[in-house]
Amino acid sequence: MKPYLPLSALAAALALAGCSGSSTPTGKAATPATAAADDSATTCKSGITLQLLGSGGPVSDDARASSGAVVWIDGKARLLIDAGGGTYLRYGQTGTRLEDLDFIGISHFHTDHVADLPAILKGAYFLSGRHDVALVGPGGNANFPSMTAFFDREFGRGHGAFEYLAGLSGGTDGLNLSVHPSNVNVASPVATKVWQGDGVTISALGIPHGDVPALAYRIDTPKGVMVLSADQNGSRKEFIDFAKGADLLMMPAAIDDDADAQSRFLHATPTVVGKIAAQIHPKMLVLDHFMGRSLKDKDKNVAIIQRYYHGPVFAGRDLSCFPLSH
Repeated sequence: MKPYLPLSALAAALALAGCSGSSTPTGKAATPATAAADDSATTCKSGITLQLLGSGGPVSDDARASSGAVVWIDGKARLLIDAGGGTYLRYGQTGTRLEDLDFIGISHFHTDHVADLPAILKGAYFLSGRHDVALVGPGGNANFPSMTAFFDREFGRGHGAFEYLAGLSGGTDGLNLSVHPSNVNVASPVATKVWQGDGVTISALGIPHGDVPALAYRIDTPKGVMVLSADQNGSRKEFIDFAKGADLLMMPAAIDDDADAQSRFLHATPTVVGKIAAQIHPKMLVLDHFMGRSLKDKDKNVAIIQRYYHGPVFAGRDLSCFPLSH
C-alpha cells in the first residue's frame, strides 16, 4: 500500500510544524528543520543523539505528538523518555525497536507523558528473542500512582486494564519482554542512579510540577551529558546542581510570561527557563512541550529566554535530532 503523502510532501508538512533556532547550528547539533525531514540520516542515528518523538502538550491545538524522546546510541534507540499520546506513531517512524530499548523513564503520570506506553510495550508479542527493560518513574501521592502501582493497574494479572499483557511482568504468556518497574523518591534532595550500562549512567531527580510527582533525567555518556526536564515550575534549587555540566539541556516551553497563577504553579515561564539555563550554562538548550499559545508566541518567548541564556536555543518539534559531539 502506498503512503497517502509522498516523502517530499511529508517532509514539507513536517517543516510547516515550525522549528526555529536562535543561532546557526554547529556540527554539535542538527538543525531541527533539517532533522525532521532527514530523520533516517546519520545525523540522528550515529553517535549519541537525542531525537524528539513528540514536542507537544496535552491540548491538540499544537498539532504535535505529546511528550516523548529517544536516545540513539551507535545506531540503536536504547533509551526512551516519556511516551505521551502520538509518540507510538513517531516511535515507528524513527525505526525505534523494542528489542533495542534498555531503559524507559517516565517523568510523571499526566496522559501527555504516558498514554502510549501500553501500545509500545504490546510490541513484546512480536519480539524474536527474550529481552529485559528497566521501567522507572516517580513515587506516588494521594492523586497519582507510583510507577510500580501504575504498571500493576495497567497490566496486573486479575485486575489490570490490559490484563492480557500481564506476562510483561516476567516475560511469560508469549511475551518475550520482561519489564522491571521501579520508583524514585521525588522528595530526595540528591539524585538517584536508576540505570547504568555500556558507559552510560542515568540519574533522576524530583522536579516541582505543582502537586504532581515528577522527575527529570540526567544521562551521562562518553560523548557528553543530556539533562531532560519534563514539566516543572523551576522552583527547586537542587535542579541547578543536578543539571550542571550538561551539554544539552531540554526544558518545556508550555506557557508565556503572562500566564495565570495556576499555570505558573505547574510550568516555568520563559523568564524562569532563561534564568535556569543561564545558571546551568549548557552548550545548547532544546525547548519542547509546546502548546498552541506558546507556539503562537514562540519567537517572543525564545527572545525572552535569550535575555538570560546566551547559548544556542532550539525550538524542537516532532522528529528533531540533537547529537552530542565531543
